[in-house]
Amino acid sequence: MEFSIKASAPEKLKTGALVVPVFSDGALGAQGLAIDAATAGQLSRLVARDLEEKSGTLLALPELPGVAAERVLVVSLGKRDEFADKAVRSALAAVGKWLAGSRATSAALCATDFVAGARDLPWTLRTAAQALFDATYQYEAPYGKKDGKSQSKRLAKVEMLLVGKSDNATKAALAQGAAIASGMALTRDLGNLPANYCTPTHLADTAKKLGKQYKLKVEVFDRAGIEKIGMGSFLSVSRGSHEAPRFIVLHYNGGKAKEAPVVLVGKGVTFDSGGISIKPGEGMDEMKYDMCGAASVLGTFKAISELALPINVIGLIPATENLPSGTATKPGDVVTSLSGQTIEVLNTDAEGRLILCDALTYAERFKPAAVIDIATLTGACIIALGHHPSGLFSNDDTFARELQDLGQDCGDRAWHMPLWDDYQEQLKSNFADMANIGGRPAGSVTAACFLSRFTGNYKWAHLDIAGTAWKSGAEKGATGRPVPLLTSYLIARAGR
Repeated sequence: MEFSIKASAPEKLKTGALVVPVFSDGALGAQGLAIDAATAGQLSRLVARDLEEKSGTLLALPELPGVAAERVLVVSLGKRDEFADKAVRSALAAVGKWLAGSRATSAALCATDFVAGARDLPWTLRTAAQALFDATYQYEAPYGKKDGKSQSKRLAKVEMLLVGKSDNATKAALAQGAAIASGMALTRDLGNLPANYCTPTHLADTAKKLGKQYKLKVEVFDRAGIEKIGMGSFLSVSRGSHEAPRFIVLHYNGGKAKEAPVVLVGKGVTFDSGGISIKPGEGMDEMKYDMCGAASVLGTFKAISELALPINVIGLIPATENLPSGTATKPGDVVTSLSGQTIEVLNTDAEGRLILCDALTYAERFKPAAVIDIATLTGACIIALGHHPSGLFSNDDTFARELQDLGQDCGDRAWHMPLWDDYQEQLKSNFADMANIGGRPAGSVTAACFLSRFTGNYKWAHLDIAGTAWKSGAEKGATGRPVPLLTSYLIARAGR
């Protein structure tokens, strides 16, 4: 989808759909008033008669007299005194969903009229691009029959209409929103692929394609290479599968040569049966989403590459399946991690931390400025927080607050959870340096405590995205989170 900024009289613009926001009391903004004047008041009369008050409700008006657009799409912003970020996002999501189902191939948004309370125009443009791109996303299966909807009939162009000319800040904001949405789309595509297509090898091939497209350095280690590195914990998870594991390392070198990089570590379990500690059959198909942490790293690399951020970033993806077989790791087995610490595997379904811990140890060699790992790690995080924020754990409270504030700003929220030493006691083992689970109480916290034992030499944050990486039910599919949060952090760190 192509985004652009235009200073134009909205009523004179030829486009497939002209999007006009209005408050529940019928009040129009400056751009809406211009359209209303061109229609001799017909727009406001129809809005007063037919548009519901709730934020996000729509009124489609085809071939409105006095307006050059093929359709005028009016969207409610709700009550003026309740107008805030949520109202803007719900309105834009509704617009995107309508556009995705329409025959309009182009649209124009009266962007100035969408500016919310304390927010400015750049925030609005960034949010609009991200929301519209994301809402019009359609998964393209690489097999079987297509849906019959021609690509030529899909929304391809969106113009952001401003009152007055654009500046560098508005242009940069629009580009950021579009890049974030593009990265989210890649993350969603990978997450939505079935596990017989999205294998560890497929993730590695995707990384190589990104490397070729954006001139990134990409290293891929096979089983022998992983063994040579010494990642015994990671390899213990892969033993039950015929699919070969892959350890993927991406290098984005946009900053100065000696500038310390940010390292992103993504859990890449392309299918998780639980191993010998096998999961219940119901809902197990959703375990194809257990690689969404890895997918979010790849999506973030796509976003920052499109923005050409002046920053250095390393991506680390341990990728494997977790399946039961005669060669699979058994409960009670003891494995040795890359750090030299030994782990008693009490539950083979707590496998994500076993592959992440070796990648976190590997991250030390880059002398990182900060490390963030992203993982669909624990069902306990969903019990604690539901599906709205990701769980955020860190060994640096200032770092955690920065990420939490950025998440609030970009709409990809995370909530700071405790990482107190008190919880470490639950990981005691009689037969190794630690156990890989700490019992039912505070399961998301003890999982983070386990990872913290491999992160003592750098600033680190852990995002548990088990509740936010995908949706179940009628809207089943990957969400693309936390690409907005990760990219927003890297944009801010790059001074953009």
